[in-house]
Amino acid sequence: MQTLRNLLRQFRALKISLSLKFVIGVAIVLTVTTGMSIYFINKNHKKLVIEQIDQQARALFRQVVLTRKWIADHGGVFVERVPWKEPSPYLAESEIVDMHGKKYIKQSPAMVTKELSKYAREQGLYWFHITSLKLINPENAPDDFERAALNEFETKGTKELTKTEMINSHYFYRYIAPLYVEETCLKCHSHQGYRIGDVRGAISVTVPMDSALLMISSGRRDLIIASSVTIGILMIVLFIMMKELVIRPVGELKSSIGDFSKGRKSSTTAVSTGDELEDLGNSFVEMSQALTEYHEDLEDKVQKATRGLEQANLKLMELNERKSDFIAKMSHELRTPMTSIKGAMDYISAKVSKDGKDSGELIEFLDVIKNNADRLIRLVNDTLDLERIESGVFDLHYSQVDLLSLIKDVAISFQSISSEKNITFKIMADPETFVDADEDRIRQVLINLVSNSLQYGPDNSEIQITVAETGGKMTVSVKDEGPGIPYDVQEKIFDKFYTIGKRHGTGLGLAICKGIIEAHGGELNVSSNAGTGNNTFYFTLPSVKVRSEK
Repeated sequence: MQTLRNLLRQFRALKISLSLKFVIGVAIVLTVTTGMSIYFINKNHKKLVIEQIDQQARALFRQVVLTRKWIADHGGVFVERVPWKEPSPYLAESEIVDMHGKKYIKQSPAMVTKELSKYAREQGLYWFHITSLKLINPENAPDDFERAALNEFETKGTKELTKTEMINSHYFYRYIAPLYVEETCLKCHSHQGYRIGDVRGAISVTVPMDSALLMISSGRRDLIIASSVTIGILMIVLFIMMKELVIRPVGELKSSIGDFSKGRKSSTTAVSTGDELEDLGNSFVEMSQALTEYHEDLEDKVQKATRGLEQANLKLMELNERKSDFIAKMSHELRTPMTSIKGAMDYISAKVSKDGKDSGELIEFLDVIKNNADRLIRLVNDTLDLERIESGVFDLHYSQVDLLSLIKDVAISFQSISSEKNITFKIMADPETFVDADEDRIRQVLINLVSNSLQYGPDNSEIQITVAETGGKMTVSVKDEGPGIPYDVQEKIFDKFYTIGKRHGTGLGLAICKGIIEAHGGELNVSSNAGTGNNTFYFTLPSVKVRSEK
């Protein structure tokens, strides 16, 4: 069953028309079933013919036995002697002469049987042969089939045997049955030690089968021809019916579906077949009409929704412009007084330190005011930068930048801070590490990353800064030995205003760095192991060679 399913699945996948698939499938089924029918019909026909020949052989055998019995019951028969016939040397009183001088010879049952067999054989009808294992006449010697049958008759008590064999390129049906000793037989065979009921011998009947086999072959051929013609006519009729009743309506329905899918109105509204296909076509027409109405109604709703979204988008853009303008103006307005305040604080702090001897507490307050003013200035500057990045007005001034030299400058600028914590810098880079970038903005990114590493890195540790070129990109990595960053924090670390612990920063540094790197067409990421420590911030930039090729 599984094999049949696989064959049907493969047949269904063939790229041929449905009508051809149907006709081929029906033809295969009919061929197989008709072939099986022809096989069994031919087998039964052959069996019937063989049975008919068998009945003929049995009838001949019985006729010969009755003829022999009649002759034996009358003690033999005398026939007029012909010149070519000699009296039998095996019979007593084998010849007599009547009063007119005519000679007559005696014929035993065996001799009459032999004469009849000779006549029948000359006519090409059949022949029979009397045989025995205890011969009187050598002409009655058995052949292989007869000898095996005689032995089986005597030892097993078999009543008859049949066989189909080829003799001189012709088929013959052979039938043999035993002859039993009767009282009349003892007149001639008592001296051989037979008793009544013993197997005296057998008579084999041989019937030619060529005409019967020819009839079987002719019948099989006629049956095959008739079946082939019937299958052919049936296939033609099925093909025409399939094409007219199924394929054509399905084609019309397919055309209607195609027109509907392309937005065209089909001229065919339904298929007129008066059956399930017409119902299907009517259902499609109803469905297409409902979909068309729904589509038109949906288009109206979408247009209304689109107009509403456009209006809302215009308002949002207007609000966003106002927000950006407000932040820019506020940042500018805040930066000016804060810078003035910072300068005044520096002047007051310096003046108090110079003139006053008991002004230590005042100087501490002034330092607090100064630090907060510095923090406010940084917050304003970072907010202004982030707003420019998000609004898309972040201007970059490209030039050829030597990353190795830039990294060395940044490391030197943090020399005093690194010396206080005994943190050393290890810079690893190729001699030529050039990129097209805004040098000030890349410096800003490096300063932020190195500052974070110095802040979180432990004393007596090392900060590795590596520059490598892979796949047409420059990758800059800043690795410290600080505590690892948890995985859930790594996903948030680049968000605006996100800080770790009690950090006093604005929470905008990494967000601004990410925006700067992405504005250059690169990426900024972090790799950290919360269990063993070590944090690596790395960013990529297109190299000079790749940018020039573009």
